[in-house]
Amino acid sequence: MEFDNVSKFYGEVLGVNRIHLAIPPGITSLVGPNGSGKTTLMNLMTGLIQPTRGRISVLGIAATDPERLFRKVGYCTQFDSYPKGATGRAFLENYLSLFGEARAERRERAARVLERVGLEAAADRKIAGYSKGMRQRIRLAQALAHDPQVLVLDEPLNGLDPLVRADTIALFRGLGAEGRAVILSSHVLHEVDAISDQVIMLSHGYVVAEGQIHGVRSELRDHPIQIRLQGARPREMAARLLQPEPGQELLEVLELAVGEHQLLVKVRDAHAFYLALNRLAASGAIALEGVAPADDDAGSVYAYLVGAGASGGGAQ
Repeated sequence: MEFDNVSKFYGEVLGVNRIHLAIPPGITSLVGPNGSGKTTLMNLMTGLIQPTRGRISVLGIAATDPERLFRKVGYCTQFDSYPKGATGRAFLENYLSLFGEARAERRERAARVLERVGLEAAADRKIAGYSKGMRQRIRLAQALAHDPQVLVLDEPLNGLDPLVRADTIALFRGLGAEGRAVILSSHVLHEVDAISDQVIMLSHGYVVAEGQIHGVRSELRDHPIQIRLQGARPREMAARLLQPEPGQELLEVLELAVGEHQLLVKVRDAHAFYLALNRLAASGAIALEGVAPADDDAGSVYAYLVGAGASGGGAQ
């Protein structure tokens, strides 16, 4: 999926501006608050709206050709509207008739996708009686029913209970592993970290960063990073870091926070800190049991970017 200098304006209101993207197969998450441009981007990539300027192509198909695009892309929106009295099974079978499939094939496909989203037991119940989570799953079933190569999912985990949420995340991972492109938006950022191959961060209609979370974080060299050190004596570790013994390198530590069996350290140069920390641990100066970044995640990275004023058309 490629966006070449794409902008979308609604009159004088900015939707997205100057978007340059190449989205590969796998799971890509769109991150940003309401109004950042996520839904506009999704509507553009599915051909529901056309850009004010620029070019979009999906699997080599121009987004200006919605009939061809319709057969290759599945879109699960946040909103639903169903024929009155329709059951889950009838809804999907009628939807599949748009693709010109035979009745037996429609039945088989509908049954298969209902099982895949965990709705086989409710297939013959009216959608009007479905819970919020079940309606979310029937929308997902519709997006999957025609076996698309690209799935665009707007907040697909909303309203799902923990067990179904875990099953749905496993489904997304499986689809990504099959070589499909799965593009989803989510406000639950720890889930974004857990399932995404890459992220696209938006603010006020601009892409402010894209890539793997760890890669994006490593580019923020002007921003401090928090590192969690684990050990039985965190106060002793803190003292050694702030007042090393003669001959040991002084580490530039901006902040320290002592907790139970852990020490949270904020530093500016993570690479130099890790090297010096290794030397201290190897010499026995500190009793270190574990080291891990404490803010190497989508939420922290987004906060750094927006806090740095990147929302005005920043670097990608």
